[in-house]
Amino acid sequence: MVGVREPPPVYTAGTSAAQDELLDPRFEVVEAGRGGRYTYHGPGQRIGYVLLDLSRRGRDVRRFVHGLEQWVIATLAGFGVESWAADGRVGTWTRDVDGREAKIGAIGV
Repeated sequence: MVGVREPPPVYTAGTSAAQDELLDPRFEVVEAGRGGRYTYHGPGQRIGYVLLDLSRRGRDVRRFVHGLEQWVIATLAGFGVESWAADGRVGTWTRDVDGREAKIGAIGV
């Protein structure tokens, strides 16, 4: 991992973002050019940047994302946080204080 930072409040808009889905647009919206809809980034969150040569690991994006999920799960386990990957969804999941499933890690490539 090359770096970690805490972002200022901002929304990123993916290529599937529809303006009427943004219910509370109180922060800047940045067109991200990635897939997906809106994603909030802000204080308290951490963003990790991974730089690596995919030609040495294979150019399989799904495999790469799955590997990142497993890396996040292992890292969280080191902090005593149980998390998992969910079939059909990208990211990592845990339980919130009420025991409900909650997303703890989003992955954007």
